[in-house]
Amino acid sequence: MEVKKGNETNQYAADLSSIKEARQRIKSVVHKTPVISSETLDLMAGRKLVFKCECFQKGGAFKFRGASNAILSLEEQEAVKGVVTHSSGNHAAALALAAKMRGIPAYIVVPSNAPKCKVQNVIRYGGQIIICEPTMESRHGAAEKVQQDTGAVLIHPFNDSRIISGQGTISLELLEEFPEIDTLIVPISGGGLISGMAIAAKSIKPSIRVLAAEPVGANDAALSKASGAIVTLPQLNTIADGLRAFLGDLTWPIVRDFVDDVITVEDQEIIEAMRLCYEILKVAVEPSGAIGLAAVLSDGFQKNPLWNDCKHVAIILSGGNVDLNVLWEALSK
Repeated sequence: MEVKKGNETNQYAADLSSIKEARQRIKSVVHKTPVISSETLDLMAGRKLVFKCECFQKGGAFKFRGASNAILSLEEQEAVKGVVTHSSGNHAAALALAAKMRGIPAYIVVPSNAPKCKVQNVIRYGGQIIICEPTMESRHGAAEKVQQDTGAVLIHPFNDSRIISGQGTISLELLEEFPEIDTLIVPISGGGLISGMAIAAKSIKPSIRVLAAEPVGANDAALSKASGAIVTLPQLNTIADGLRAFLGDLTWPIVRDFVDDVITVEDQEIIEAMRLCYEILKVAVEPSGAIGLAAVLSDGFQKNPLWNDCKHVAIILSGGNVDLNVLWEALSK
């Protein structure tokens, strides 16, 4: 996609055409996820909310869209050697499942501190796990070694045009079903989800607002937007394990140009939003999946006059792979 600004032309990693192609490519393997609502939450938020339940996607998260698009895009001579990625969670499981469905190997580099429930998903889907130290250097190094040893194709968790295009299919479904939506609130981490969704949504409906939701303890996207360049942090501190990545060179230009603002929320607000999802929506979501609801209920959104006319808001419940071991242990005491 090219967008001209003054004398400059910006080339982006995806466009409406690539997202529509992705939809055709993956339509036989992904779920068209349901959209739910709650009058109680509408009253709390002071506007109409709809929730896109990507927690009901195969693999329990939106990641299966991008992963299946990437794997189904491979030529046979590439696919036969398998795929490799480094991921601590939902992308790992999604890639393992998509690879299993195509009948090819998936090598998954997983940091030692990854949530157990997400590691179990990878194993369940037949992924071959390589444990590494919980640093980006270790993750990259282990993935490169697998590539050298096997010839597998690297499928990055978010900084990949095929991934971005696959995630953008969510916007196509939402705006076909609910064309009155005027605002999207989307979790942000590496930026693959919000990049694809923003490109698709603003191509279809230029007036739509796209707002990112981010934890205060991992607010690199907010800092990047404020400074006009990618900011990385020396450490990340948030309960939302799925939101601990930094923007990539493919996702950043899209976030910079198409995302209207970043709303940051405290972990306690995320926990409260998870509780509301359980109690009111009757849906199990992980912290990363609940952050959109936390954002729309936050002072940063509610008290900002810029968003007073956001009346029809779509929130992405991005994943449901929450580790319930802590809860079960607490109940047994």
